[in-house]
Amino acid sequence: MTDVQQPAEVDFDTLMGFVFRAVDEVGATLNTALVVMGDKLGYYRTMAGSGPITPSRLADATGTAERYAREWLNAQAAGDIVRYDPEAGTYELPAEHAVALADESSPAYLPGFFQIALGTVQDATRIVELAQSGAGLGWHEHNHDVHEGCERFFRPGYNANLVGEWLPALDGVVDKLERGARVADIGCGHGASTIIMAQAFPHSTFVGSDYHRESIQQARARAEEAGVADRVQFEVASAQGFTGSGFDLVTTFDALHDMGDPVGAARHVRQALAEDGTWMVVEPMAGDRVEDNLTPVGRAYYGFSTLLCTPASLSQEVGLAIGTQAGPARIRDVVTTGGFTRFAKVAETPFNQVLEVRP
Repeated sequence: MTDVQQPAEVDFDTLMGFVFRAVDEVGATLNTALVVMGDKLGYYRTMAGSGPITPSRLADATGTAERYAREWLNAQAAGDIVRYDPEAGTYELPAEHAVALADESSPAYLPGFFQIALGTVQDATRIVELAQSGAGLGWHEHNHDVHEGCERFFRPGYNANLVGEWLPALDGVVDKLERGARVADIGCGHGASTIIMAQAFPHSTFVGSDYHRESIQQARARAEEAGVADRVQFEVASAQGFTGSGFDLVTTFDALHDMGDPVGAARHVRQALAEDGTWMVVEPMAGDRVEDNLTPVGRAYYGFSTLLCTPASLSQEVGLAIGTQAGPARIRDVVTTGGFTRFAKVAETPFNQVLEVRP
């Protein structure tokens, strides 16, 4: 038997500091499910703007059991999400927290972020098994919370930034869209990005594509609801197989890093794009070095990369698996290898970076 070497000296205070940090980590993990619970049961929406509330009132207003409402409120108070008044026995959701947890129109709206995290963790056991062989797990193989949570997380940012900030950052693109352009949105998921652009530019036409059939079905339904189905089409197709050519604009939102063959996708985009066209690549915010990404946002994205995005890429042909935190230099390498010559980072938010790619 090989002797296990023990550290020469352990500082007890440092050890206990780490132990209590670990306790906080477990509480945060459980809170992911609690936030999703509060969102689905309407707890946050009920508390938003209502002032102090008791567990019984919250339970009555949401049609839930008081014992569950009480324990949920206590957990939220312990995590400093709601404020507890011990003398009155009431709980209150601060206005700033309500914006993030109950206002779907806010760019800071977060329940979708928690929902995709919960769905990702629910499938983590499968990733543990696959990590031994290096095999992947396709996007279509994940549970509903992953699919719905992803769209709910990214949509507020797209609503806030896509039309007013990101598209104007591209050279001459808004003028084309206002006159009437042909646009392909690849990896469109539930179609949020496609529909937002279609609503803003009524003279342009749009084709959204995604390999996930169920997402395309949802996108078609949402286009009908939004009243843009006459100018928006959705097709089931991979990034290397979407149809059409001569597009003035091709867009890819938070999807390039998930692709098994992003270089092949870049080659196909180059062929489908008009000679004076633009490819807008929106990717998770990341720096080029690991140390650039050792931040709260980077930590979350590395977690998603390990459990969701890298397995998705590995499940496809080539399986390049560049990861959620690829960084601009790696993306530049992908698109220039695919045939493009111009590349620039033109905008960013705390969660996204916007890259302009030209022939």
